[in-house]
Amino acid sequence: MSTAQWLLLGVLSFAETAHAAPDKLPGEQVYARCAACHALAFDRVGPHHCGLLGRRAGSVPGFAYSSAMKNSGFIWDEKTLDRFLAQPMKTLPGTAMTYAGISDPKERSDLIAYLKQANDSPECRTLQASPH
Repeated sequence: MSTAQWLLLGVLSFAETAHAAPDKLPGEQVYARCAACHALAFDRVGPHHCGLLGRRAGSVPGFAYSSAMKNSGFIWDEKTLDRFLAQPMKTLPGTAMTYAGISDPKERSDLIAYLKQANDSPECRTLQASPH
């Protein structure tokens, strides 16, 4: 391989690393911070997260949401979730989620990647199979 080919390979390798896709393992580690109030398959202080993406905010049956959340009109997608997780109380004044937020965009991206794949987890598959 020529020097130019090695150089190109190195540049492409660096570019791939610099723009790597969100990683679910770090996202799972970020989610551990959420576990004080949330779980994937059952409600705690906060609602469960199985099926979060694509769900209307404030719509888990039987969960006591704040009026702000119930009336937000949010549909949880990557963009809405990213904005909310950055500054929950500023993004949705009146939310009961008093968490300050996740300021690091990479951590938010990793967390969202984890939540996206969570529907394939054993916990979420069990919840989906049970009658509601």
